[in-house]
Amino acid sequence: MNQSIVETLQARVSALEVHNAVRQTISRYMALCDVPALVLEGESLARLFSEDAVWEGIGPQYADKFGRLMGREQIVAMLKRYLPPSPHFSTNVHFLTSEHIDIEGDKAKGRWIMLQASGYVDGKAELIAARLEVDFMPAPDDRDSAWLIRHLRTERLFDAPWQVNPARGVPT
Repeated sequence: MNQSIVETLQARVSALEVHNAVRQTISRYMALCDVPALVLEGESLARLFSEDAVWEGIGPQYADKFGRLMGREQIVAMLKRYLPPSPHFSTNVHFLTSEHIDIEGDKAKGRWIMLQASGYVDGKAELIAARLEVDFMPAPDDRDSAWLIRHLRTERLFDAPWQVNPARGVPT
């Protein structure tokens, strides 16, 4: 095998590794925002964001509701307002689809359509569809080749009411 082929294969493997790292980061973010959430030892929302991260709601429904949050601390503080022990969701599940990831050197941009199925503690429930556009960067400490969220933009596309049915055998 000549050097050119080896370099091409190395670049392709590297791109696949970045795609996988980006998917892992966004998947853990969604899972940690689910209620109830399965949190593994050492995991936290803060570890998924760069120190100077930006999280912003865009579009007519989210720009005013969420605004633009700067820095890991502001982002995590806002997210915690919606997560236990805060009384907001009784159940909350996120699904991602229509994935598109672009990689350019040490930057990656992912786009997804997210469906969020939420039941609230007041008994109401809704389905929400949103467009996500997320910029990622490699973790500066290179922990396990992780990539961090640098700028997350979310735009609500639509919502619809729905019914949450209690699990069998679980008292309501």
